[in-house]
Amino acid sequence: MNNYRKIIILSFLSTVLLGQLAKAQTPRVFLWDAGKLKEAKAKILAGDKDFLQSLAKIKSDADKTFETENYTIVNKQGVPPSGDKHDYMSQAPYFWPNPKTPNGLPYIRRDGERNPEIKKFPDHENLDKMVDSVQKLALAYYFTGKEAYAAKAAQQLRVWFVEPATRMNPNMQFAQAVPGESTGRIYGVLESRGLTRVADSIGLLENSESFTKTDRNNLEKWFTQFLDWLTTSPNGRGEGETKNNHGTLYDVQVASYALFLGKKDLAKRVLESARQKRIASQIEADGRQPLELERTKSWNYSTMNLEGLMWLAKLGENVSVDLWNYQTADGRGIRKAIEYLYPFAVEGKKWEYRQIEGWQPNRLFPLMHFAERKYKDEKFKALLSKIPQSEITLY
Repeated sequence: MNNYRKIIILSFLSTVLLGQLAKAQTPRVFLWDAGKLKEAKAKILAGDKDFLQSLAKIKSDADKTFETENYTIVNKQGVPPSGDKHDYMSQAPYFWPNPKTPNGLPYIRRDGERNPEIKKFPDHENLDKMVDSVQKLALAYYFTGKEAYAAKAAQQLRVWFVEPATRMNPNMQFAQAVPGESTGRIYGVLESRGLTRVADSIGLLENSESFTKTDRNNLEKWFTQFLDWLTTSPNGRGEGETKNNHGTLYDVQVASYALFLGKKDLAKRVLESARQKRIASQIEADGRQPLELERTKSWNYSTMNLEGLMWLAKLGENVSVDLWNYQTADGRGIRKAIEYLYPFAVEGKKWEYRQIEGWQPNRLFPLMHFAERKYKDEKFKALLSKIPQSEITLY
């Protein structure tokens, strides 16, 4: 993960400086920890050397965004089936030409193997770059108070979400198309998960003169329409009924946008249902995640889905839904999933499932430190003691 997030990570490990907290604004965020962000800002105000060093990196990364043009959905050669360049479009990454047909159609699935043809469709990459750019700028503004960062972030948000010539239509109807089979699939909804970071970035900008009430109202209107598409369209609802990481991260999106829009009842319903619909159904009594283990990149997907479940737990804190400590009668729960993966990441236990990419044990490390916020017993501390601090990251 990018180093510019280190200041957030360090804040998770810091102690409260009561004398400085009053000087720092508590941001309106949902996936990030508002209190810890406030602590980090207090540390900066107090002149903490480690935090000032991290701040320098954040500022450097944010400064680089001024060297690039604003990202936009309409910057592409192809046209979606709707004929409207404002619609998001992408090709399913794991589908390849069919060697048994003259024209290669319909494409066939090769799980875990990314077809380079997807680069012909830049919307996914541009969306991710926009998300990263806005987040870097929002963090830099929150920690420095410099309006130039907020102004650039507000401009990028207007270009992507608001301005008629460049705005994205609030849907993912044509995401992850498969040539010869479909113009868009339910699984394409996964590609919009980065927008949850936009919702939190907006919370860091709210005291800025450059980010106006009109800006906020326009963005709320866009996210309202997008949330409606997620919860009512066939593709959106279909993604919500998937059983693996797709369903988990669909719930993360719906709950995050609902909280951003003040729809706490909707967020609470989604998060309460996650007890059975996500945790109990996806984690076995020994902590395995069978639906992720059947993939060709089973370690990657096991940690990815665990991350999503932990984000659901973090979102649950906003509506008094405790998913961190939820456990079925036979022991299924988030902590059990962490403990199952731990020996493979730390103790050298052999991973028996398919993993066609290189072995990356450190994918579990940031999740361990994320969970440290909630699991403070001696057993969990003993597990953490074997994880190198230098590997900590927070998405």
